[in-house]
Amino acid sequence: MPRQDAAVTPGTPPPGRPAAAPSAPGPASAVDAPESGPAAHTAPEPATAAHPAPVAVCVGESMAVLLPDRPGPLESVENFSLSVGGAESNVAGALSALGVPSAWISRVGDDGFGRRLLGELTARGVDVSAVAVDPHRPTGVYLKEVGGTTGERHDLGPGRSRLHYHRRGSAAAALSPALLADPAAARLLAGARLLHLSGITAALSDDCLALTRALLADRRPGRLVSFDLNWRPALWRERDPSVLPPLLDAADLLLLGADEAETAFGTGDPHALRRRFPSPATLVVKDAARVVTAVERDGTAVWEPALAVEVVEATGAGDAFAAGYLAGTVRGLDQRRRLRLGHLSAACALTAHGDQAELPPAEVVAALLDAAPEDWAATRVSADGIVSPVLSAPGAPAHTTETAAPGGGAADPRPAAAPALGAP
Repeated sequence: MPRQDAAVTPGTPPPGRPAAAPSAPGPASAVDAPESGPAAHTAPEPATAAHPAPVAVCVGESMAVLLPDRPGPLESVENFSLSVGGAESNVAGALSALGVPSAWISRVGDDGFGRRLLGELTARGVDVSAVAVDPHRPTGVYLKEVGGTTGERHDLGPGRSRLHYHRRGSAAAALSPALLADPAAARLLAGARLLHLSGITAALSDDCLALTRALLADRRPGRLVSFDLNWRPALWRERDPSVLPPLLDAADLLLLGADEAETAFGTGDPHALRRRFPSPATLVVKDAARVVTAVERDGTAVWEPALAVEVVEATGAGDAFAAGYLAGTVRGLDQRRRLRLGHLSAACALTAHGDQAELPPAEVVAALLDAAPEDWAATRVSADGIVSPVLSAPGAPAHTTETAAPGGGAADPRPAAAPALGAP
C-alpha cells in the first residue's frame, strides 16, 4: 500500500458533516446477473519498482473515438482514424505521464474497441487490471467533428470541435455498486490516495448513479476524493440533474468549469459556488482561457491566470488541467503551483490533436512553476513549443517542438518529470 502523504488528508468529512459508514454493495445490475455471464478482467499484476501500485484511481466510462481525416462538417469527411477518449481515462493517462501511478476502473465491451481502449491505456502506463469485459454490451463510441475554414455551411470554424456520442446501453452504463465487492477493484480502491470521479458517470444510468453515491460514501482516512462536474447536457436531458449537487458537495476537492456551472447551477462565480457547495475542502473554478480560482472552505482564494495558447484543438484540455492540478496536490505543491501545473498541462493538450499530450521536460516544468508573475504572464505556448522569459535567460532550459511533441520524440520526458515534482 502506498505511504500516506501529508498533503492528501481530506478523507475525513469536514466539520458539520457526519462520517458515513462504508456502503454495502448494492444490487447487481442486469449485466451482473447470471444470465449475462461472468465479466472477465485483465489479469492483475503485482506492484514492482517498474510498475508501482497506483496512487490515483479514476472511475468512469471511456469510448472509442473516430477522428476525421480533415476539418469540416462530418458529411464532407471521407475517412476516420481510430483513437480512444473519456474524461476519467484521460485524467488517468495524464497523471501517469506526470509520474503519478494511476489506474482506471470501468467496463468495456468484448469487442475491438474495448481491446483498443485497454491496449492504449496500458501503453500510457495506466493500470487496467480492474476493467471488466462485458460479453453482451458494446464499448461506447463517439465521433469528433473538427472545425476548419472550408466555407461550408455547417463548418464549425477554426479551433472549434464537437463530439457526437453513441453510448446508450454501453458496457460502462452497467457499472454499479457491485463493483465495490469485486476483488480487483477493491484492491485498487483500498490502496488509492486519490479517487477521481465525474458527473458523467452519474448521468449514464441508475446503477452508475448508485455507484457514484457509494464511492463518495466510502470515506477512508488519507484518501482524497476529487469530483469534476463535467457537465454534459445531452446526458442529463432524460435524467434528473437535481441529484448532482449532493454528489458535488460530498467530495473533498471539487472541479468546475465556470461556463458549465453557470448552465447547471445559475452561476459561475467562484465565491457564489463556494457558498453553494460548502463541504469540499477546496473548490476550483476554471474560467476557460482567462483564470482559474481555488477557494478554500474558509473563503481564502488563490487565482492564477491562464497561459497564452495558440489553440490547435480544445478537446481534452479540461481533463488535462484536472490531471495537472491533482498531480500537484498529490505531491504537496502549494496552491499556486498546483494551478500552474494544471494550466501547463491544459496548454499542452490545447496545442495537440487528440485528448492526450506530453508535458515538456521536468526542468522546463520546474522553471515555469517557479516563474515570477510577470514571466508567467509573458509565457506563450504553441505547437512549436513554449516561449518564456524564464526559458530564454542564459543557462535556462530550452524547449522546442522535439521535446513537446506527443510521444516524446527522441526522448520520453516522463521518467525525467518525477524528480522535479517530487516522489508521490
